[in-house]
Amino acid sequence: MTGLEFPQISPIMLSIGPFAIRWYSMAYLIGIVVGWFLLNRNVRKNNLGLSKAQVEDFIFYLTLGIVIGGRLGYAVFYGGSDMWLKPWRILEIWKGGMSFHGGVAGVIVATYLFAKKIKYGFLQLTDLVVLYAPIGMFLGRLANFVNDELWGRVTDVPWAVKFPNGGYLPRHPSQLYEACLEGLLMFVILNWLWRYPKIRNSSGVVSALFVVLYGIFRILIECFREPDAQLGFFFGSITMGQMLSVPLIIAGLWVLKIRLWK
Repeated sequence: MTGLEFPQISPIMLSIGPFAIRWYSMAYLIGIVVGWFLLNRNVRKNNLGLSKAQVEDFIFYLTLGIVIGGRLGYAVFYGGSDMWLKPWRILEIWKGGMSFHGGVAGVIVATYLFAKKIKYGFLQLTDLVVLYAPIGMFLGRLANFVNDELWGRVTDVPWAVKFPNGGYLPRHPSQLYEACLEGLLMFVILNWLWRYPKIRNSSGVVSALFVVLYGIFRILIECFREPDAQLGFFFGSITMGQMLSVPLIIAGLWVLKIRLWK
């Protein structure tokens, strides 16, 4: 079977003695730093009522939410029994393994706590988060590609890639599909809509669109992505990612209904 050769890129970006920086970890770090910069600029430009110190504190809360929620979500939904037999593996974030749905839960909790602390609108804060979350998602999926993980199903499309960990069989580069849809396209759509005062002033609309679009994109891409080996399919052809995305779409549509047709 034909297919493109997997590019030989080390998952380690830089190593100094025993200390190693992986592309996966750097993807999260760059996403957070760039999001921090753009969030600060947005707050100043649109007079959103947050000080520079508050933005910095908010980024700290979000970082904790992403890491704790993402890892716990991965352990619960995708880790399998081995994760619970060896619970210390939950701390090994440098090896990859972050659940988007768990990360969302962690960010929601962190945002709620911070909004309550500074007495600021919860949905106003979530709108700011989702504007820049696609940056980290884009970089994270590229890191998944470099790590030779979360590849797609076997296919004969001309752009199929022969992943070493996938048995050198030509597979959909589903990580790149996700990077383009959940990352680039989502970023463009949400930030384009944010330019309109009606959308910007309707707290929760952008947040709701984010979860609806993500749910739709994830369900679509899961049709090309190999399901996790320890989970397989549910009900014949349904994946865990698809099942977890349905509640997101429902919740997002409910918020849109409330905010746009009030």
